[in-house]
Amino acid sequence: MAFNERLANRIREQFTFFPETFTEKKMFGGICFMYEGKMVIGIVKEDLMVRVISDKMEENLAKDFVRPMDFTKKPMKEFIYVSSEGFETEHELLLWIELGLEHAKYKLGLNS
Repeated sequence: MAFNERLANRIREQFTFFPETFTEKKMFGGICFMYEGKMVIGIVKEDLMVRVISDKMEENLAKDFVRPMDFTKKPMKEFIYVSSEGFETEHELLLWIELGLEHAKYKLGLNS
């Protein structure tokens, strides 16, 4: 399964706005961007994959172009897919990265 390399480059460019250091790992047939070993955001084919803390799942699933991540044919806990219409602008992409980073820091017990 290939992933959208142009989108990966857009994400890498957005990381320049963060003081944190991110790493990359191939996962789910695509690529994931990690913070301190915790997944923040990723790409599967053309979709953005975002980790979301449980308390924010419902409000994010209600947004346009967002659906549960069903990679295993069942919704995965604290994962969403965002279709390309949901991150057309760099600002929209930045907001999804921030949401995923919030999840990683929460799992690490860090303040976000």
